[in-house]
Amino acid sequence: MIVKDKVIVITGAGPGLGSEVARVALRDGARVVLGARREKKLAAIAAELDVDGKSVAYRPTDINDPEHCAALMETAVERFGGVDALVQVAALDALFGTLQSTSAEDWMKSMQTNVVGNMQIARAAVPHLKARGGGSIVLIGSQSMFLAPDMPQIAYASAKGALIAAMRHMTPELGPDKIRINMVIPTYMWGPPVEMLVQWQSKERGIPEQQVIDEITAKMPLGEIPADEDVAEAVAFFCSDRSRMITGETLLVNAGEMVR
Repeated sequence: MIVKDKVIVITGAGPGLGSEVARVALRDGARVVLGARREKKLAAIAAELDVDGKSVAYRPTDINDPEHCAALMETAVERFGGVDALVQVAALDALFGTLQSTSAEDWMKSMQTNVVGNMQIARAAVPHLKARGGGSIVLIGSQSMFLAPDMPQIAYASAKGALIAAMRHMTPELGPDKIRINMVIPTYMWGPPVEMLVQWQSKERGIPEQQVIDEITAKMPLGEIPADEDVAEAVAFFCSDRSRMITGETLLVNAGEMVR
């Protein structure tokens, strides 16, 4: 119960990592506030996680809208009395392309959501974290920042790389208020998006799904694609007091695919 009684705000709380972070946090005693753009899907996830609604609240949120960001934090205060941690999962990751094929519009979209949007939700959380005497902000990176994947995502990877620079600037700024900021960096995560990728590659290439999986895990010494919940466990650690003296750090969850 490493986050017992903490109030954790989670953006990007759709199927996949966002909902798994919420599930792990609830298991370990937290109350969670979920934000995502689509209200119907958000409501369904909240109901699935907590039928009675005693430990889960939600609010439709677009992190590109500062008013939405502020309203999500206010929801946490109104329902549960404050904010102890923010987990920033929301991202625009469906932009694929190389230098030559990525349009200026796609570059701008990626930077807007994956950098500016991240900073807007973090800025909205800071006054509430200060009011609690400190807390934690957890960003989600991408191993594509360091290791180009088979399907190039130059705009997405570059934006995630910019988050590391932002985190390093925020570390000394927020540290005096006992606010920690860290980043969890996954590789492929076994969840709905990667399952769809495996199915698509299997059909496109006319090969068994297991062959696609074997190709992905070939460079992973642990021999298994990390699951969404594996990444969520690392996030929960950064939300907890067990990491109270850790800030400005990155943690790879990649089954050993790349070692730094």
